[in-house]
Amino acid sequence: MILNPKKQTDFRRMQHRLHEIIFEADTRAGKWFDVILILSILSSVLVVMLDSVAAVKVRYGIFLHWMEWTFTLLFTLEYLLRLSCVRKPGRYAISFLGIVDLLAILPTYLSLMLPGSQYMIVIRILRVLRVFRVLKLAPYVGEASILIQALLASRRKVAIFLLTILTLVVIFGSLMYLIEGAGNGFTSIPRSIYWAIVTMTTVGYGDISPKTNLGQALASLIMILGYAIIAVPTGIVTAELSRAGHKKISTQACPACMAHGHDANAVFCKFCSERLNPEKESN
Repeated sequence: MILNPKKQTDFRRMQHRLHEIIFEADTRAGKWFDVILILSILSSVLVVMLDSVAAVKVRYGIFLHWMEWTFTLLFTLEYLLRLSCVRKPGRYAISFLGIVDLLAILPTYLSLMLPGSQYMIVIRILRVLRVFRVLKLAPYVGEASILIQALLASRRKVAIFLLTILTLVVIFGSLMYLIEGAGNGFTSIPRSIYWAIVTMTTVGYGDISPKTNLGQALASLIMILGYAIIAVPTGIVTAELSRAGHKKISTQACPACMAHGHDANAVFCKFCSERLNPEKESN
C-alpha cells in the first residue's frame, strides 16, 4: 500500500514527533516521558527485589506478580514504539540501549517456560542510564564522551601495561612456588600466581602467606612494586584526558542511526550524515 504525498508527510511528521518525545529530552513532553519511564523502571526493579523476599512474597505475591506483568506490557509497548519511530529499526534493535530494552522485557515472558528467570529483570536498572538526557544533563554526556575518547586513545598503552603485569605475576608466582612450596600453601604455580595478583594489587586476602625469610622478602618487594604500578594506568588515562577537547553536547539523537553525542549546533549526524531535524527541512 502506497500512501499519497499528504498522508506520507503527515506520517513522517507524526513519526518525528514520536521520536522527539521518546528519544530526546529537549522538549517538555520528552522530559516528562523519560521521567515517568525512569520511575517505572525503578518501581519494576523494586517489585522484583521484593518478590525475592520470602515473607513479602507469601503475603503480596499475587499483587507483585500482576504488577510485574503490568510493567512488562508497558515496556513492551514502549519498545515497539521506539522501533516504529526510527528510520532503521534493525540498527536500533542491535544497539546497546536497544538490546538492554529488549532484555528488560524478555525475562518475564521466559518465566512462563523457565520459572525463576523473571529475576533477571533487574537488568532493567541499566535503562536508568537514560537519566543523562532526562534532566538535560548534556554536559555530563559530553564529559562521558571525553572519558570514552580518552580510554580508547590509551587502550594500546593500557594493553601493554596489562601484558607487563601479567608477565610479572607469572614470574613472581613461579618464584614463590619454588621458594615456599606446597608445605606453606603454595601448592601449584597457578595458586602462586593468584597470590602474586592479590599481593601486587594490595588486596591481601591473607588466605596464603609466605613463611620463609626469602619468601617474605620477595613478598615485600611485590607489595612496594604494587603501589608504584597502580599509578601507571591512572597517569596514562589522565594524560589522554588532558588532550581531549571539551565540546558542548546536545541530547539530540539521530533519527536514522540513533547515535548520540552531537554538537549543540549540529545540523547533520556526524556518523551517517542524516539530517537531525527533518521537520525543519520540510518547513
